[in-house]
Amino acid sequence: MSAKDSVLSAPTHIAAIAPYQAGKPIEELAREFGLDASKIVKLASNENPLGMPESAKQALSAAVANLGRYPDPAGFDLKKAISQRFGVDQSWLTLGNGSNDILELVASALIEPGSAVVYSQFAFVVYRLATQARGAKHLVVPAKDHGHDLPAMLEAITPETKIVYVANPNNPTGTYLSIEAIETFLAGVAARHGTRVTVVLDEAYNEFLEPALRVDGVALVKRYPNLIVSRSFSKAYGLAGLRVGFAMAQPVLTDLLNRVRQPFNVNSLAQAAAIAALNDKEFLTKSFAVNRDGKEQLQKAFETLGLQFVPSYANFVLVKVGDAARINLELLKRGVIVRPVAGDGLPEWLRVSIGLPQENQTFLDALTAILKTVR
Repeated sequence: MSAKDSVLSAPTHIAAIAPYQAGKPIEELAREFGLDASKIVKLASNENPLGMPESAKQALSAAVANLGRYPDPAGFDLKKAISQRFGVDQSWLTLGNGSNDILELVASALIEPGSAVVYSQFAFVVYRLATQARGAKHLVVPAKDHGHDLPAMLEAITPETKIVYVANPNNPTGTYLSIEAIETFLAGVAARHGTRVTVVLDEAYNEFLEPALRVDGVALVKRYPNLIVSRSFSKAYGLAGLRVGFAMAQPVLTDLLNRVRQPFNVNSLAQAAAIAALNDKEFLTKSFAVNRDGKEQLQKAFETLGLQFVPSYANFVLVKVGDAARINLELLKRGVIVRPVAGDGLPEWLRVSIGLPQENQTFLDALTAILKTVR
Protein backbone atom coordinates (compact mmCIF):
# COMPACT_ATOMS: atom_id res chain seq x y z
CA MET A 1 0.00 0.00 0.00
CA SER A 2 1.41 3.40 -0.98
CA ALA A 3 1.54 6.35 1.38
CA LYS A 4 -1.14 8.01 -0.73
CA ASP A 5 -3.45 5.00 -0.40
CA SER A 6 -3.03 4.95 3.39
CA VAL A 7 -4.32 8.51 3.85
CA LEU A 8 -7.91 8.61 5.03
CA SER A 9 -10.25 10.60 2.83
CA ALA A 10 -13.51 12.31 3.66
CA PRO A 11 -16.16 14.14 1.65
CA THR A 12 -15.10 17.70 0.94
CA HIS A 13 -18.03 19.19 2.83
CA ILE A 14 -17.11 17.17 5.95
CA ALA A 15 -13.41 18.01 5.81
CA ALA A 16 -14.35 21.71 5.59
CA ILE A 17 -16.19 21.70 8.92
CA ALA A 18 -14.53 23.64 11.72
CA PRO A 19 -15.24 21.67 14.91
CA TYR A 20 -17.54 23.34 17.43
CA GLN A 21 -15.61 25.25 20.09
CA ALA A 22 -17.32 25.05 23.46
CA GLY A 23 -16.72 27.46 26.31
CA LYS A 24 -13.41 26.86 28.08
CA PRO A 25 -13.89 24.51 31.06
CA ILE A 26 -12.96 25.82 34.51
CA GLU A 27 -10.54 22.95 35.09
CA GLU A 28 -8.70 23.67 31.85
CA LEU A 29 -8.21 27.33 32.71
CA ALA A 30 -6.99 26.41 36.19
CA ARG A 31 -4.34 24.11 34.69
CA GLU A 32 -3.34 26.61 32.02
CA PHE A 33 -2.67 29.56 34.33
CA GLY A 34 -2.15 27.82 37.67
CA LEU A 35 -5.33 29.28 39.15
CA ASP A 36 -7.54 28.10 42.00
CA ALA A 37 -10.48 26.45 40.24
CA SER A 38 -12.83 27.34 43.10
CA LYS A 39 -12.26 31.05 42.46
CA ILE A 40 -12.73 31.00 38.67
CA VAL A 41 -15.88 32.67 37.34
CA LYS A 42 -17.31 31.08 34.20
CA LEU A 43 -19.65 33.32 32.19
CA ALA A 44 -19.12 31.70 28.81
CA SER A 45 -21.72 29.01 28.14
CA ASN A 46 -25.10 30.54 29.02
CA GLU A 47 -25.55 28.11 31.90
CA ASN A 48 -27.96 28.74 34.77
CA PRO A 49 -25.88 30.24 37.62
CA LEU A 50 -28.26 28.66 40.13
CA GLY A 51 -27.23 25.23 38.91
CA MET A 52 -29.63 22.29 38.98
CA PRO A 53 -32.86 22.60 40.98
CA GLU A 54 -33.08 20.55 44.16
CA SER A 55 -36.18 18.85 42.79
CA ALA A 56 -34.16 17.51 39.86
CA LYS A 57 -31.37 16.31 42.17
CA GLN A 58 -33.90 14.28 44.14
CA ALA A 59 -35.31 12.83 40.93
CA LEU A 60 -31.79 11.82 39.87
CA SER A 61 -31.21 10.00 43.14
CA ALA A 62 -34.39 8.01 42.68
CA ALA A 63 -33.54 7.19 39.05
CA VAL A 64 -30.07 5.82 39.84
CA ALA A 65 -31.52 2.49 40.97
CA ASN A 66 -32.64 1.69 37.41
CA LEU A 67 -29.48 2.64 35.50
CA GLY A 68 -28.81 -1.01 34.70
CA ARG A 69 -31.75 -0.79 32.31
CA TYR A 70 -32.02 1.10 29.04
CA PRO A 71 -34.03 4.33 29.24
CA ASP A 72 -37.55 4.46 27.89
CA PRO A 73 -36.87 4.98 24.16
CA ALA A 74 -40.13 6.88 23.69
CA GLY A 75 -39.72 8.97 26.84
CA PHE A 76 -43.38 8.42 27.71
CA ASP A 77 -43.36 10.03 31.16
CA LEU A 78 -41.41 13.08 30.05
CA LYS A 79 -43.60 13.53 26.98
CA LYS A 80 -46.65 13.22 29.22
CA ALA A 81 -45.31 15.98 31.49
CA ILE A 82 -44.54 18.24 28.50
CA SER A 83 -47.96 17.47 27.01
CA GLN A 84 -49.72 18.47 30.21
CA ARG A 85 -47.62 21.59 30.69
CA PHE A 86 -47.99 22.98 27.16
CA GLY A 87 -51.29 21.48 26.03
CA VAL A 88 -49.89 19.56 23.07
CA ASP A 89 -50.50 15.91 22.20
CA GLN A 90 -47.63 13.51 22.89
CA SER A 91 -47.61 12.48 19.22
CA TRP A 92 -46.51 16.05 18.43
CA LEU A 93 -43.36 15.77 20.59
CA THR A 94 -39.81 14.65 19.85
CA LEU A 95 -37.16 14.37 22.55
CA GLY A 96 -33.55 15.33 21.92
CA ASN A 97 -30.13 15.07 23.53
CA GLY A 98 -30.38 18.79 24.16
CA SER A 99 -32.12 21.09 21.69
CA ASN A 100 -28.86 20.94 19.69
CA ASP A 101 -29.85 17.35 18.86
CA ILE A 102 -33.25 18.55 17.66
CA LEU A 103 -31.58 20.97 15.22
CA GLU A 104 -29.42 18.14 13.90
CA LEU A 105 -32.39 15.76 13.61
CA VAL A 106 -34.24 18.27 11.46
CA ALA A 107 -31.23 18.54 9.16
CA SER A 108 -30.85 14.76 8.96
CA ALA A 109 -34.52 14.26 8.16
CA LEU A 110 -35.00 17.00 5.60
CA ILE A 111 -31.83 17.98 3.74
CA GLU A 112 -29.36 16.31 1.43
CA PRO A 113 -26.53 17.42 -0.88
CA GLY A 114 -27.99 20.00 -3.24
CA SER A 115 -30.59 21.20 -0.76
CA ALA A 116 -30.38 24.73 0.64
CA VAL A 117 -30.83 26.08 4.16
CA VAL A 118 -31.63 29.69 5.07
CA TYR A 119 -30.37 31.22 8.32
CA SER A 120 -29.25 34.61 9.55
CA GLN A 121 -25.81 36.11 9.87
CA PHE A 122 -24.79 36.09 13.56
CA ALA A 123 -27.13 33.16 14.29
CA PHE A 124 -26.43 30.02 16.31
CA VAL A 125 -23.39 28.23 14.89
CA VAL A 126 -25.13 24.83 14.83
CA TYR A 127 -27.31 25.97 11.91
CA ARG A 128 -24.15 26.30 9.86
CA LEU A 129 -22.64 23.08 11.15
CA ALA A 130 -25.79 21.03 10.54
CA THR A 131 -26.05 22.39 7.01
CA GLN A 132 -22.37 21.78 6.26
CA ALA A 133 -22.47 18.21 7.56
CA ARG A 134 -25.15 17.29 5.01
CA GLY A 135 -23.44 18.94 2.07
CA ALA A 136 -26.25 21.45 1.65
CA LYS A 137 -26.03 25.04 0.43
CA HIS A 138 -25.77 27.90 2.92
CA LEU A 139 -28.08 30.85 2.25
CA VAL A 140 -26.89 33.29 4.91
CA VAL A 141 -28.98 36.46 5.14
CA PRO A 142 -27.24 39.61 6.43
CA ALA A 143 -28.34 40.56 9.92
CA LYS A 144 -30.35 43.68 10.70
CA ASP A 145 -29.35 45.40 13.94
CA HIS A 146 -27.50 42.18 14.91
CA GLY A 147 -30.71 40.17 14.55
CA HIS A 148 -32.81 38.35 11.97
CA ASP A 149 -34.10 40.27 8.96
CA LEU A 150 -37.20 38.13 8.41
CA PRO A 151 -38.45 39.87 5.22
CA ALA A 152 -35.01 39.35 3.66
CA MET A 153 -34.97 35.74 4.83
CA LEU A 154 -38.33 35.16 3.16
CA GLU A 155 -36.93 36.55 -0.10
CA ALA A 156 -33.82 34.35 0.22
CA ILE A 157 -35.83 31.11 -0.01
CA THR A 158 -35.13 29.29 -3.29
CA PRO A 159 -36.67 26.21 -4.94
CA GLU A 160 -33.84 24.18 -3.34
CA THR A 161 -34.54 25.47 0.18
CA LYS A 162 -35.74 22.83 2.62
CA ILE A 163 -35.22 24.49 6.01
CA VAL A 164 -35.22 27.98 7.51
CA TYR A 165 -33.71 28.25 10.99
CA VAL A 166 -34.99 31.13 13.14
CA ALA A 167 -33.78 31.75 16.71
CA ASN A 168 -35.85 33.79 19.14
CA PRO A 169 -34.13 35.11 21.21
CA ASN A 170 -31.02 34.77 19.09
CA ASN A 171 -27.67 33.40 20.23
CA PRO A 172 -25.05 34.98 20.34
CA THR A 173 -26.59 38.44 19.94
CA GLY A 174 -29.58 38.25 22.30
CA THR A 175 -31.96 39.93 19.86
CA TYR A 176 -35.73 39.39 19.84
CA LEU A 177 -38.37 38.96 17.16
CA SER A 178 -41.89 40.09 17.94
CA ILE A 179 -44.84 37.75 17.82
CA GLU A 180 -46.25 39.78 14.94
CA ALA A 181 -43.00 39.54 12.95
CA ILE A 182 -42.86 35.76 13.34
CA GLU A 183 -46.49 35.27 12.38
CA THR A 184 -46.06 37.49 9.32
CA PHE A 185 -43.01 35.48 8.30
CA LEU A 186 -44.73 32.11 8.76
CA ALA A 187 -47.74 33.29 6.80
CA GLY A 188 -45.44 34.48 4.01
CA VAL A 189 -43.62 31.15 3.83
CA ALA A 190 -46.93 29.27 3.74
CA ALA A 191 -48.40 31.53 1.05
CA ARG A 192 -45.40 31.27 -1.23
CA HIS A 193 -44.14 27.76 -0.56
CA GLY A 194 -46.88 25.81 1.19
CA THR A 195 -45.42 23.04 3.34
CA ARG A 196 -42.40 22.48 1.07
CA VAL A 197 -40.15 24.60 3.32
CA THR A 198 -39.89 23.73 7.02
CA VAL A 199 -39.33 26.55 9.51
CA VAL A 200 -37.50 25.74 12.75
CA LEU A 201 -38.26 28.21 15.53
CA ASP A 202 -35.44 27.75 18.04
CA GLU A 203 -36.64 28.95 21.45
CA ALA A 204 -33.83 27.77 23.72
CA TYR A 205 -33.99 31.06 25.66
CA ASN A 206 -37.76 31.48 25.68
CA GLU A 207 -38.14 31.29 29.47
CA PHE A 208 -35.99 34.41 29.95
CA LEU A 209 -38.46 36.57 28.04
CA GLU A 210 -41.05 38.65 29.84
CA PRO A 211 -44.28 36.59 29.71
CA ALA A 212 -46.00 39.09 27.42
CA LEU A 213 -43.23 38.67 24.84
CA ARG A 214 -43.30 34.87 24.66
CA VAL A 215 -44.58 33.35 21.44
CA ASP A 216 -47.30 30.72 21.81
CA GLY A 217 -45.42 27.96 20.01
CA VAL A 218 -48.20 25.42 20.47
CA ALA A 219 -50.74 27.68 18.78
CA LEU A 220 -48.33 28.24 15.90
CA VAL A 221 -47.57 24.55 15.28
CA LYS A 222 -51.30 23.88 15.25
CA ARG A 223 -51.71 26.50 12.50
CA TYR A 224 -48.59 25.71 10.46
CA PRO A 225 -47.85 22.07 9.52
CA ASN A 226 -44.39 23.13 8.28
CA LEU A 227 -43.27 24.53 11.66
CA ILE A 228 -41.04 22.90 14.29
CA VAL A 229 -40.61 24.64 17.65
CA SER A 230 -37.49 23.64 19.57
CA ARG A 231 -37.02 24.07 23.34
CA SER A 232 -34.23 23.30 25.82
CA PHE A 233 -33.87 22.23 29.46
CA SER A 234 -30.24 23.41 29.49
CA LYS A 235 -30.82 27.08 30.26
CA ALA A 236 -33.61 28.25 32.56
CA TYR A 237 -34.21 24.73 33.90
CA GLY A 238 -30.56 24.27 34.89
CA LEU A 239 -29.93 20.88 33.26
CA ALA A 240 -27.11 21.72 30.82
CA GLY A 241 -24.98 18.75 31.89
CA LEU A 242 -27.77 16.23 31.30
CA ARG A 243 -28.53 17.25 27.69
CA VAL A 244 -32.27 17.21 27.14
CA GLY A 245 -34.52 19.19 24.83
CA PHE A 246 -37.67 18.69 22.82
CA ALA A 247 -39.49 19.71 19.68
CA MET A 248 -43.15 20.41 19.04
CA ALA A 249 -44.54 19.83 15.53
CA GLN A 250 -47.43 18.20 13.75
CA PRO A 251 -47.21 14.37 13.52
CA VAL A 252 -46.03 14.29 9.89
CA LEU A 253 -42.83 16.13 10.86
CA THR A 254 -42.53 14.37 14.21
CA ASP A 255 -42.62 11.03 12.43
CA LEU A 256 -39.72 12.08 10.21
CA LEU A 257 -37.65 13.25 13.16
CA ASN A 258 -38.17 9.96 14.96
CA ARG A 259 -37.03 8.02 11.90
CA VAL A 260 -33.56 9.54 12.21
CA ARG A 261 -33.45 9.92 16.00
CA GLN A 262 -30.98 7.60 17.71
CA PRO A 263 -32.58 5.02 20.03
CA PHE A 264 -32.31 6.01 23.70
CA ASN A 265 -31.04 9.49 22.77
CA VAL A 266 -32.24 10.93 26.10
CA ASN A 267 -30.91 8.97 29.06
CA SER A 268 -32.87 7.90 32.13
CA LEU A 269 -31.35 10.52 34.43
CA ALA A 270 -32.09 13.32 31.98
CA GLN A 271 -35.70 12.22 31.58
CA ALA A 272 -36.27 12.03 35.34
CA ALA A 273 -34.61 15.38 36.04
CA ALA A 274 -36.47 17.10 33.22
CA ILE A 275 -39.84 16.00 34.58
CA ALA A 276 -38.96 17.39 37.99
CA ALA A 277 -37.55 20.65 36.63
CA LEU A 278 -40.51 21.17 34.32
CA ASN A 279 -42.86 21.12 37.30
CA ASP A 280 -40.62 23.24 39.57
CA LYS A 281 -42.28 26.60 39.03
CA GLU A 282 -40.55 28.16 42.03
CA PHE A 283 -37.09 27.43 40.58
CA LEU A 284 -38.10 28.76 37.16
CA THR A 285 -39.43 31.96 38.73
CA LYS A 286 -36.17 32.43 40.65
CA SER A 287 -34.09 31.76 37.52
CA PHE A 288 -36.03 34.43 35.66
CA ALA A 289 -35.55 36.98 38.46
CA VAL A 290 -31.82 36.32 38.86
CA ASN A 291 -31.37 36.67 35.11
CA ARG A 292 -33.45 39.87 34.90
CA ASP A 293 -31.50 41.53 37.72
CA GLY A 294 -28.13 40.33 36.43
CA LYS A 295 -28.88 41.61 32.96
CA GLU A 296 -29.65 45.05 34.39
CA GLN A 297 -26.43 44.93 36.42
CA LEU A 298 -24.29 44.19 33.36
CA GLN A 299 -25.99 46.55 30.95
CA LYS A 300 -25.90 49.50 33.35
CA ALA A 301 -22.19 48.87 33.93
CA PHE A 302 -21.52 48.75 30.19
CA GLU A 303 -23.28 52.11 29.83
CA THR A 304 -21.10 53.55 32.59
CA LEU A 305 -17.98 52.19 30.88
CA GLY A 306 -19.09 53.70 27.56
CA LEU A 307 -19.26 50.30 25.87
CA GLN A 308 -21.65 49.48 23.06
CA PHE A 309 -23.82 46.43 23.71
CA VAL A 310 -26.83 44.74 22.15
CA PRO A 311 -29.85 44.98 24.48
CA SER A 312 -30.46 41.39 25.47
CA TYR A 313 -33.61 39.30 25.73
CA ALA A 314 -31.71 36.17 26.76
CA ASN A 315 -29.33 35.15 29.59
CA PHE A 316 -26.22 36.77 28.15
CA VAL A 317 -25.14 40.16 26.81
CA LEU A 318 -23.07 40.85 23.68
CA VAL A 319 -20.68 43.73 24.34
CA LYS A 320 -18.20 45.50 22.04
CA VAL A 321 -14.81 45.86 23.69
CA GLY A 322 -12.47 46.55 20.75
CA ASP A 323 -9.46 44.25 20.92
CA ALA A 324 -11.59 41.34 22.09
CA ALA A 325 -8.86 38.71 21.76
CA ARG A 326 -6.50 40.66 24.02
CA ILE A 327 -9.17 41.54 26.55
CA ASN A 328 -10.40 37.96 26.65
CA LEU A 329 -6.85 36.75 27.38
CA GLU A 330 -6.48 39.27 30.19
CA LEU A 331 -9.80 38.15 31.65
CA LEU A 332 -8.64 34.54 31.54
CA LYS A 333 -5.47 35.44 33.41
CA ARG A 334 -7.70 36.93 36.12
CA GLY A 335 -9.81 33.80 36.32
CA VAL A 336 -12.83 35.04 34.36
CA ILE A 337 -14.14 33.05 31.39
CA VAL A 338 -16.38 34.74 28.82
CA ARG A 339 -17.08 33.87 25.19
CA PRO A 340 -15.14 35.33 22.25
CA VAL A 341 -17.34 35.46 19.14
CA ALA A 342 -14.83 36.17 16.39
CA GLY A 343 -15.86 32.87 14.82
CA ASP A 344 -19.38 34.26 14.49
CA GLY A 345 -18.08 37.26 12.56
CA LEU A 346 -17.91 39.56 15.59
CA PRO A 347 -14.16 39.96 16.30
CA GLU A 348 -14.53 43.07 18.50
CA TRP A 349 -17.24 41.62 20.72
CA LEU A 350 -17.51 39.31 23.72
CA ARG A 351 -20.59 37.39 24.81
CA VAL A 352 -20.99 37.44 28.58
CA SER A 353 -23.37 35.00 30.27
CA ILE A 354 -25.33 36.39 33.19
CA GLY A 355 -24.20 34.93 36.50
CA LEU A 356 -24.92 35.48 40.16
CA PRO A 357 -24.50 39.11 41.35
CA GLN A 358 -20.99 38.56 42.74
CA GLU A 359 -19.90 36.66 39.63
CA ASN A 360 -21.10 39.52 37.46
CA GLN A 361 -19.26 42.01 39.68
CA THR A 362 -16.04 39.99 39.55
CA PHE A 363 -16.19 40.15 35.75
CA LEU A 364 -17.01 43.87 35.74
CA ASP A 365 -14.16 44.69 38.13
CA ALA A 366 -11.72 42.73 35.98
CA LEU A 367 -13.00 44.30 32.76
CA THR A 368 -12.80 47.81 34.22
CA ALA A 369 -9.18 47.27 35.27
CA ILE A 370 -8.24 45.81 31.90
CA LEU A 371 -9.85 48.64 29.93
CA LYS A 372 -7.77 51.18 31.84
CA THR A 373 -4.62 49.51 30.52
CA VAL A 374 -5.67 49.07 26.88
CA ARG A 375 -7.41 52.37 26.14
